[in-house]
Amino acid sequence: MEAKSLEFIRRLSESFGPSGFERETAGIVKEYVAPFADEITSDKLGSLHFAARGSAARPVIILPGHIDEIGFVISGINAQGFLSFHTVGGWFDQVLLSQKVRIRGSKGLVFGVIAAKPPHLLPPEERSKVVTKEKMFIDIGCSNDKEAKEMGVRIGDPAAPDSAFFTIEKTVFRKPEGGGAEKDMGKTILACGKGFDDRIGAFVAAEVVRRLKQKRIEHANTVIGAATVQEEVGLRGAKTSAHVAQPDVCITLEVDIAGDVPGIEAHEAPTKMGFGPSVLTFDSSMIPNQSLKELVVRTAEECKIPFQLSSMGRGGTDGGAIHMANAGCPSIVISIPTRHIHSHVGILSLDDVDNCVNLVTEVVRRLDAKTVESFTAI
Repeated sequence: MEAKSLEFIRRLSESFGPSGFERETAGIVKEYVAPFADEITSDKLGSLHFAARGSAARPVIILPGHIDEIGFVISGINAQGFLSFHTVGGWFDQVLLSQKVRIRGSKGLVFGVIAAKPPHLLPPEERSKVVTKEKMFIDIGCSNDKEAKEMGVRIGDPAAPDSAFFTIEKTVFRKPEGGGAEKDMGKTILACGKGFDDRIGAFVAAEVVRRLKQKRIEHANTVIGAATVQEEVGLRGAKTSAHVAQPDVCITLEVDIAGDVPGIEAHEAPTKMGFGPSVLTFDSSMIPNQSLKELVVRTAEECKIPFQLSSMGRGGTDGGAIHMANAGCPSIVISIPTRHIHSHVGILSLDDVDNCVNLVTEVVRRLDAKTVESFTAI
């Protein structure tokens, strides 16, 4: 991966942008795509669209990747200067305690840590129980509410995880298809940081548009990368983006839950980090267009791009809203298997990211008006 692209991922990951407060992240995307996008627009909710025009105005192919991250909103300041909070998006209680956060107050960023009553002071019957969010608070080092207010903290201020981006280089060992001992498959790089759900999807959309333009790849479509907002609180940016873009096809770019961690059965999360992007066959918000799905699978096989089939019994993506827009929009989800999503630090493979960019680019090359019409022919 080019150094400029990796730096883009770092800036996206570290940027401050809980649902409803994504302007900083959107600005980073806009700055990156400005040199090559044919057109950059935004809707009135804050989603950013950037286009690569091919030889035909239609079909319109939208590539949404949401840029909001799960976060917090300050709900109160008590007499001792500690902050209560509402969660924005889906947080699991057990990943919160002792984690650092950044609060965007009226005087700038304020740093704090999520805490609760010390376990040393809990009675034995409470010590073995999970501490729930309602019993937690954010400590910004104050001793009373006046000190907190003087720091510029107010009710309604957003907060986000404070987590630095970093990479891990490792040697890959895998068993040959015919069996036997693991063999050295060479080096790979893993990315670690917050907000991969789903800023890595926005990154893929930007890279596809960049590749189409800078490599002058021929295609008969208008491709719109969409950095959508407020996905984690109800697919809101997807709805307004679909209204503005009027897409004929949607290829949602997301993260998938990597199932290659202890305690997960293959049927619960079938994809593994480092084995290629996943093609979602089902989730609770959308059943993909079957002809489009087969085109994606066939393209990956023809181009020898590694991929995995995935299925999720719960959860959804921007595709859940866009596939029902207007009279309906043939849709699919292509994802990056990621460990530890909805936490302060996720882990993904940059090889999977690169292969996702390759796959989406090749699918776009194969789309045209006739092919898209075939997706809904009866």
